[in-house]
Amino acid sequence: MDLCWASSVAVYILSALLAFTVLMFILVGAACHRKYRCLLRTIQELQRSQPALLPVPQSDPAVEAEVEELPPHIPLRISSFKPPSRRMWRSREQGPPLTKSNLNLLQLIKSGKEGVFYQARMTKGTCKGHSLFTCKISKQDVRPKHVDAEVSIMRKLVHHKSVLQLLDWNTAEEPYMLFMEYVSYGTLRTFLQANRTHLSADPELQSLLTIASYHVALAMQHLRSKMIVHCDLALRNIMVSKFPWEVKVAEFGLARDLSCMTIRHSSRWRNPRQRVPLRWYPPEYFKNNNYGFKGDVWAFGILLWEMHTFGTLPYPNLETSEEVVYHICIGHKNTNPEGCRQEILQIMQDCWLEPGSLRPSFTDVVLVLENIMESDADYVEVEGPQNPVKDEVLSNSANQSVTHGVVLGYGT
Repeated sequence: MDLCWASSVAVYILSALLAFTVLMFILVGAACHRKYRCLLRTIQELQRSQPALLPVPQSDPAVEAEVEELPPHIPLRISSFKPPSRRMWRSREQGPPLTKSNLNLLQLIKSGKEGVFYQARMTKGTCKGHSLFTCKISKQDVRPKHVDAEVSIMRKLVHHKSVLQLLDWNTAEEPYMLFMEYVSYGTLRTFLQANRTHLSADPELQSLLTIASYHVALAMQHLRSKMIVHCDLALRNIMVSKFPWEVKVAEFGLARDLSCMTIRHSSRWRNPRQRVPLRWYPPEYFKNNNYGFKGDVWAFGILLWEMHTFGTLPYPNLETSEEVVYHICIGHKNTNPEGCRQEILQIMQDCWLEPGSLRPSFTDVVLVLENIMESDADYVEVEGPQNPVKDEVLSNSANQSVTHGVVLGYGT
């Protein structure tokens, strides 16, 4: 009798455990289903606003190779570079009018959704004392109010060596134009892609990339001190005057000045349909329409990944906007770049922490990079702007197929 009673109890216990297990599976499944439906709604909302999305940051894929990147045969050192000075704020009346008819466009640097960057010069005279400069020409659908906001932000960021400096601008007539300091090598993305073979064989590569990363972090620390959120931090928006000591954060078309916004809306995106570079954006943007200073920190981690993969597109195995958004929201990250030093990998991982409050500030990042550079000091002269051996290697690489640049008149 006791044996039968014990067997019955065992059956009841097993039945209860089985029922509990089934219930747990149902609850977990329901939770996963709710999360999936939430992400699906987010993706559907993005699909409805698909014309406003920017899954890949380049402009027209058909002209990407011609417009996005500075050709590798451009000389890698131009000694006539003049750093900006306070003379940039002289009255425009002292020089020729800054109109399209007074420009010679020397070389395409990059093209974006809102404007095209050129190396340029004036047909007569100079731009605030600069014979060569960078010119951004806005596209037709860009409003003057938007350009004025970009000018206001760039003026607020004046006099920092790691931020591309504004010289002058023209929003009186179309096309609207910004005139900025000259950069020798174009974008950092183009530079790394053009010199990948030589840099990959350089035993100092990790130290050089760390120095470049440090200067980008310094620029972003400066932006944070001015209450500016960049919102488009990517390798294509870093300009190179002298690698790796003079790299400059550029392109402030999406930037926001949070000091001019109310606290309640300071981290909210001002226009949910505005075109944004999805592959550089943090999960909180897709989940809560929220992008603040820690969003730039996330993007800095993506930039480090780009840098150490020589300009590879983030999430290279994902083709559609929906795939990118879904994988970011469920916590998928880019794979570790081959050969990347452990200290930089740790910075990347810290920049991608969730929630955003766990991510480091740019002041923290600068301190970490300074410590890494101090450790490298026995092997790389981090403060000196000259590196004759490296300059010779890169210059020889660039001059293997030299062609003469063509001066393009604006009307051609």
